[in-house]
Amino acid sequence: MDFFHNLSKPEMEVQQHETVISFFNDLGIAENHSTYALEKLINADSRYLRDMKLNTQAVLNSSNLSKKEAYLLALATAINEKNDILSKAFEALARNENANDNEIAEVAACVGVMATNNVFYRFRHYMHTVDFYDKQPAGLRMSVMMNPVLGKEFFELLSLALSALNGCERCVTSHEASVKNHGASEARIFDAIRLVSVIKSLCVVL
Repeated sequence: MDFFHNLSKPEMEVQQHETVISFFNDLGIAENHSTYALEKLINADSRYLRDMKLNTQAVLNSSNLSKKEAYLLALATAINEKNDILSKAFEALARNENANDNEIAEVAACVGVMATNNVFYRFRHYMHTVDFYDKQPAGLRMSVMMNPVLGKEFFELLSLALSALNGCERCVTSHEASVKNHGASEARIFDAIRLVSVIKSLCVVL
């Protein structure tokens, strides 16, 4: 039987608070941080908070990603989802793994570029029966994609992960092929996608 099911409601709430505080300490988030969704989970008999903590720990400790890469992928997700608390937390964790100003800025730039591309190419994909749209030049500057400071393979992995987050099938297919061409394994790609999916859910709750 699940341990939490043997606790009274006051004991449950204490355990939930302790889980959240421990999790916040891991991420470097202030213990008093709260959101509507988080309060509801703490006050209810919800096992999701433990799952959220364990899932986050698991994806951030992938054997196919370095700590720095994992935190930068998490940072990209937080920026993409407009979560300032987690953006600052993951930036700090990435800097602890020697990420520098240029690398942090490039992550933010990649989020911006993919926000453009994912809308534009998703539209083209939806309108695949209309030849006109595919024949028009995009006319969009994307110089950040050339010679990225993070390296082409990781920049493509970031682009793939963000495209998956934003739901652009054409971009996902293109970047998945590109990142493989630059040497990434399917296991590495899988773990990157798993990471951003978990961090997206974290952005919703926190």
